[in-house]
Amino acid sequence: MRSEDRYPANTVRSILNTPLTTPVTAAALRARLAAQMGIVVFDALARKNLRAACDGLIPQSERSEPIDLTSIVENRLATGVGDGWRYSDMPDDIAALRSGLAAIEASARRSFNAGFSDLDSMARDGLLACVQRGDVPTDIWCSLDPMRFFETLLVAVTEAYYAHPLAQEEIGYLGMADARGWADVGLNARAAHEPEPL
Repeated sequence: MRSEDRYPANTVRSILNTPLTTPVTAAALRARLAAQMGIVVFDALARKNLRAACDGLIPQSERSEPIDLTSIVENRLATGVGDGWRYSDMPDDIAALRSGLAAIEASARRSFNAGFSDLDSMARDGLLACVQRGDVPTDIWCSLDPMRFFETLLVAVTEAYYAHPLAQEEIGYLGMADARGWADVGLNARAAHEPEPL
C-alpha cells in the first residue's frame, strides 16, 4: 500500500463521534475497536497455529499494537458471522479450520520436526504456500482439500483485517461516514469531510 493513501491516525475514531456516521455504524465500529475478548472456538494449539498463520498471511510488524486477527476470526466463527456459503465438499468453517490447522501442525512436524508456530517465518510461509498449491502429504490431508482449506483461511483472515476500522484508516477508506451518503462525490474528488491522506 502506498503511504500517501493513509489517513492520519485517529481519523476513524474522530469520525465516529460526529453526525457523519449513523449510530448503528458507529456502534459496530466501536465494538471492532474495543479489545477483542476471545470466544474460545479452538484449543490452545490450534489457536497458536491460527495466530502464526495470521502473522504470515497479514504481517503487522510495523504496528505498535497489531490487530488481534486470531480473536476476531474466533469471535466471528462463534457468533456465526460469515459470508453465508461454503463448498459442498467442505465442512462448516469451524470444522474446516480445526482440521486444517491440525493438518498444518502434522505437516510441520513431519517436514521440520517442530510445531508450525515454532517455525521461523520463512518455513511457515513456505508451508502455507505448499498448502495453497495442494503440495502436501496426502495421508495427512486425506479428509480435507488443502487448497480449499487455504482459501477458507485466507478469506477469514482477510475479512477480519479489512473489516477493522484501523485497517480501513490505513488504506484511506472512510465509507463509514455514511449518514449523508456519498452521491455528490465524483471521480478523483473528495467529500468536504474527508481528510487529506498523508
